[in-house]
Amino acid sequence: MKTIGILGGMSAASTQIYYRELCRLTAERLGGLHSPELLIRSVDFADIEALQAAGAWDRAGERLNEEAKALERGGADVLVLATNTMHKVAARMMDGVGIPLLHIADATASRIVAAGFRSPGLMATAFTMEQTFYTDRLAAAGLEVILPGADDRAETHRIIYDELCRQIVSDTSREAYVGIARRLVDRGADCLILGCTEVGMLLDQGNVSVPVFDTTLVHCEAAIALALS
Repeated sequence: MKTIGILGGMSAASTQIYYRELCRLTAERLGGLHSPELLIRSVDFADIEALQAAGAWDRAGERLNEEAKALERGGADVLVLATNTMHKVAARMMDGVGIPLLHIADATASRIVAAGFRSPGLMATAFTMEQTFYTDRLAAAGLEVILPGADDRAETHRIIYDELCRQIVSDTSREAYVGIARRLVDRGADCLILGCTEVGMLLDQGNVSVPVFDTTLVHCEAAIALALS
C-alpha cells in the first residue's frame, strides 16, 4: 500500500472524518486488521483562516508548500489536501514537490460524470463558490455548476466557519442547509456537491432529494483506490 500524506487541520473537524473514513475503507477493501499507511500534518486553522480573511493567499500557499515538502520527506507517496477551499493555492503548494496531489475537485468531477449527471449544485465556502479555482475544474469536466443565490451563499459560508469548523451541529442550521439544497434542485440541479469538507456534517442522502456527492468521502475513496493501485 502506498503511503497517503494528509495535509489537514483546515478544519480539524473534517480531518477527523478523513482519518475515520480512510480506516473504514481500507478495512472494507482488505479485511482483517488492515489499516491505511498514513502521514498526517495538521496545521493550526486559526493561522490559515486569518490569511484567508486577509486575502494573503500567497503566504498561505507558501505555508502549505512547506508542509507538503515535509510530508514528502516523511515518506508520503501521494498527497491529499483535506480541504476544498485551500485547493485555491494547490499550484503554489506543490511547487518543488515530487509526489502527486490527488485534487479533490477532479476526483469529484470524475465521480459525477461517471454517474451520468451534468448540472451539480454546489454548497461550499464563499471562496470556493464565488472564485473560479474550483468551478473551472468542474466546468473542464463538462459540468454546468449551479450556485446558490447571494443570501444562500452567505449563509452557507457563515455556518461553515461559525459552526461546523468549531464542531457545532444544530437542527436550525441543518434546516437552513436543507432549504438551500432544495432551492438548488428547484433551479435545475440534478445532484449536489457538498463542496466543503464539513458540509456533510449537516447534509447527506437522507435529507437531499437528488444524489449527493460528499467531496470528503469521494476524496477518501479515490485516495484508497490510488494507494492500493
